[in-house]
Amino acid sequence: MSSTELPSVPPANVLPKAAAVRVGEGEHLRSVRLPGVTLTLRARRPAREGLPPALYVHGLGGSSQNWSALMPLLDDVLDNEAVDLPGFGDSPPPDDGNYSITAHARAVIRYLDESGRGPVHLFGNSLGGAVVTRVAAVRPDLVRTLTLVSPALPELRVQRTAVPTALLAVPGVAPLFTRITREWTAEQRVRGVLALCYGDPSRVTPEGFRNAVHEMERRMRLPYFWDAMARSARGLVNAYTLGGQHALWRQAERVLAPTLLIYGGRDKLVGFRMAQRAARAFRDSRLVTLPDAGHVAMMEYPETVAAAFRELLADAGESPAEGATLVRGAKGAPDASAGADAAADGGVTADNVRG
Repeated sequence: MSSTELPSVPPANVLPKAAAVRVGEGEHLRSVRLPGVTLTLRARRPAREGLPPALYVHGLGGSSQNWSALMPLLDDVLDNEAVDLPGFGDSPPPDDGNYSITAHARAVIRYLDESGRGPVHLFGNSLGGAVVTRVAAVRPDLVRTLTLVSPALPELRVQRTAVPTALLAVPGVAPLFTRITREWTAEQRVRGVLALCYGDPSRVTPEGFRNAVHEMERRMRLPYFWDAMARSARGLVNAYTLGGQHALWRQAERVLAPTLLIYGGRDKLVGFRMAQRAARAFRDSRLVTLPDAGHVAMMEYPETVAAAFRELLADAGESPAEGATLVRGAKGAPDASAGADAAADGGVTADNVRG
């Protein structure tokens, strides 16, 4: 059964309110009503007017907050916005209960069309990586460059550590997991998520951990939280089974935009071995591998990711804004000085792959 065949959840306006979403320094939130969905956008004021727009798309169970560490590092070259996909962050569920990859991509396209911000520098992590790959393939006019951090593209041999997440797609598993973990505290849940998503959870600061606990407490109050998780997981699994022109790897081959691929060597959800396949699939790609990073390199090593994007920007012929710092290393890799401690500790390596 596909996610589109499931009954929809109640409209957001009849659901109880949860605690307020955290807004970081320099950020502001706004909501946009589009046909079938309401999206919340987390934005930052650019360093100056006229900078090219960027849109960031989070992964399964994430939110726009997942990009809060990276966006300030690019304020001088981009006009930054991060979206909460329907049912995640501060965005209510979609009206039709459709959480498929196509539906998420349609929501992103609708926003870009309605706002007139395109073409944008498009970023995606995990599930968001699959979503923006589809956007870039079907609407190349909306995408300047594509940056994918551990994109959730189909794998024949799924890592053992990724199996529990994939099982969320099985009908009945999410309610069962909810009952089993009913007594778990928010702190316990966050520690589990960090162990799964970070190469080194100790890199999370005490403040970052407290913020994550606050967000977990907020999410667990949402009556549609597990529904959105399960349906999005099911939508991702369904996308893995599609063939022909709708297959995600086939769509990756259709992407025209210059593409930055970032993979973590300690990723427990997306196989590190998929990095080379992705580099071959995207026709104009640059591959950056971080041996010590996990699934969310933009949170764990934001300086390194920012430096790698600046290299992509330069190679794409879009000069950084006045005063921006651009550091080049061997083979186009960010030099250790560009990422400060993150680049040195992450053991970053890079290759340029031109198709």
